[in-house]
Amino acid sequence: MIQWHNFHHSELTTTHLYALLKLRCEVFVIEQNCLYEELDGEDLVGENRHILAVEEGEIVAYARILKSDDPLEPVVIGRVIVSSRLRGQKLGEQLMTYALEVCQQQWPDKAIYLGAQAHLKHFYARFGFSAVTPEYDEDGILHIGMAKDPTGEIR
Repeated sequence: MIQWHNFHHSELTTTHLYALLKLRCEVFVIEQNCLYEELDGEDLVGENRHILAVEEGEIVAYARILKSDDPLEPVVIGRVIVSSRLRGQKLGEQLMTYALEVCQQQWPDKAIYLGAQAHLKHFYARFGFSAVTPEYDEDGILHIGMAKDPTGEIR
């Protein structure tokens, strides 16, 4: 059974932090063969949140929510990931639903932004996101900026 967690970075245990960084590196760096600096200094600052799905002690899905100190900046959902062994079981949909619920609870008046891998834009569109940038290359992978306003209307 999967347990969902919404942690402020100060609530993460060392074990959680290690496991989520390990999962991110396994998928984003090794599986996607993308050499970039995964540890970007954003994990342990401000009001940032970490969404974890844990099954039998293992993190099987994860997303990071970044909240800028600038009141005009949107909340940013990123590092959206599902363990390779559980892909195809709709866990990504559950993860995004939960992440959006957290955004609504924490920051109900904030727009939400994500830099999606371009091949996933239809997935994110199902959650009310629409493209707000042209496709762009980020570390050798095509991405697209997508946004959703706090009312849930497509921007």
